[in-house]
Amino acid sequence: MFVNEKEKTEFSNFLGSWTNDQKNNKGVFLKLRDNIMEKENAVLNFKSRPGVSYSFRGSLEKQGGNRLFVMADIIDDDPEDRWLSVCFYGDMITDPDKVGNLIPKGLLGEDGYCFDIYEYDESMISYIKQRINEAYTNTLNY
Repeated sequence: MFVNEKEKTEFSNFLGSWTNDQKNNKGVFLKLRDNIMEKENAVLNFKSRPGVSYSFRGSLEKQGGNRLFVMADIIDDDPEDRWLSVCFYGDMITDPDKVGNLIPKGLLGEDGYCFDIYEYDESMISYIKQRINEAYTNTLNY
């Protein structure tokens, strides 16, 4: 569930306006979004920064606050050629295929891993979904 109706509406409006997508990154995003939204007790945030990024975040309510388990950014430096960066806290996932980029102190001030996606790739989607599931489970147990 979204934290509020305003963010839910902004998110819906953004998706409706995302039409130019030759590499089908919107399709990638929708598959990842569905995986995030199906998580029980997930709290969803949407942060819109046109020309920079659109950030879709999944968190869990833990100890009176929200603990992020995934952040999927749609990079908007070129609206004709958007790409995705899906990030996790470094201690919440593994990266057995070593395809992520370590981002020291880069995820809300903590070490993180980001996985950049430039075009539709079913194997990468599957790999990222595994990371989402892993981060979600680890966040439940955090």
